[in-house]
Amino acid sequence: MTSDERHTRARRLRELLDKQTLVLPGAFNALTAMQIERAGFHALYVSGAGLSAARGLPDIGLLSLTEVVSDAATIANAVTIPAIVDADTGFGPPLAVMRAVKEFEQAGLAGMQIEDQELPKKCGHLPGKRLVSTSEMVSKICAASDARRDPDFLIVARTDARAVEGLDAAVRRARAYIDAGADAIFPEALESADEFRSFARQLSKEGGKAPLVANMTEFGKTPYLSVSEFEDLGYRLVLFPVTALRMATKAVEQMLIELRSHGSQRELLDQMHTRQQLYDLLKYTEYDQRDLQFRSTDDDHANG
Repeated sequence: MTSDERHTRARRLRELLDKQTLVLPGAFNALTAMQIERAGFHALYVSGAGLSAARGLPDIGLLSLTEVVSDAATIANAVTIPAIVDADTGFGPPLAVMRAVKEFEQAGLAGMQIEDQELPKKCGHLPGKRLVSTSEMVSKICAASDARRDPDFLIVARTDARAVEGLDAAVRRARAYIDAGADAIFPEALESADEFRSFARQLSKEGGKAPLVANMTEFGKTPYLSVSEFEDLGYRLVLFPVTALRMATKAVEQMLIELRSHGSQRELLDQMHTRQQLYDLLKYTEYDQRDLQFRSTDDDHANG
């Protein structure tokens, strides 16, 4: 991917945000990302929980920067739509955050999310979270903003303060993060539509102007609100970070039960992509055509 292509994706994400509320399904591998793009979504989210689960690990900050960059690059380069990557706590202090930004930009991501938890971090909807100080998180955001080569690369600051310090503290932290250079604010684990509305209004009153991110994860503290409801509450990016993964793992579990019980997959065929449907998704025909083109060129050179 060329530098211009990377910049175009970050710029495209900004342009989309200026026009509409974005729905970002979570991709946990390249194939899922391709399905998200084919379904007509304009952007996607590289979920830290999804990447961890795909490697057989819980979402507690166990993946290294190298691992996340590798997985995120594979996902970003499988599609043409912009992707935001979940970078957890930024992989360390401000200097580590700077390196992360450079790596993710180079890998083709359009933006990066960092959060204000201490390590080991936890899923935002679990109890027992601990936060770094506001000043420490501000330093990380300043570092991220300074490190980016592309001014359009989106810095998303997530605060988990609602569950630890309360909603008012979450608003204060968000304002400080915006002042430090955050382009979007992600208040994690709000517990009602009223809280989402109150957070947006309080932040606006304090002069905090930035697109707001809502996390519509399943089985958590947030009620099941629709994208249009989040939009009415003042949120411009709506994440569905682990929805595809949860659907996929449930489907695989049911398949394995059927196979173990009956010794055949015949009764499941109507629940599968056909061979042709999978080949279409993977663009087999395009690869075959390129192969024939190269073979033809080789033959022409040989005969010449």
